[in-house]
Amino acid sequence: MNIGDAAELSGLPAKTIRYYESVGLIAPDRRENDYRDFAETDIHKLTFLARARSLGFAIKDCRTLLSLYEDRERASADVKRIAEEHLSAIDRKIQELEGMRSALRNLVDHCMGNHRPDCPILDDMAGA
Repeated sequence: MNIGDAAELSGLPAKTIRYYESVGLIAPDRRENDYRDFAETDIHKLTFLARARSLGFAIKDCRTLLSLYEDRERASADVKRIAEEHLSAIDRKIQELEGMRSALRNLVDHCMGNHRPDCPILDDMAGA
């Protein structure tokens, strides 16, 4: 099947599919005219990658997860380790975002938001 069909079936834009091919995550066959020819296994990989990316996994992790998925001798502990590391990174990011939200909330609460030029938000950003 062509890239348009692959895009429709996987839910990924054709541009993303081309990118995944360029970084070696997928390798569809080529027809005589050099057009990509996607097989069902390629669609399955694309769907797998779409889900992994929607969970926030980096391309490097997607590559590892895909190779583990294809390895029937894999240990689930290897997969779990990658997922736990990613979960820890998400938790750290949430803490950072909560800290940013709290700081910004404090600044917004202390800004009068009136016609005067005094602004604690700008003062804070300027380091005053």
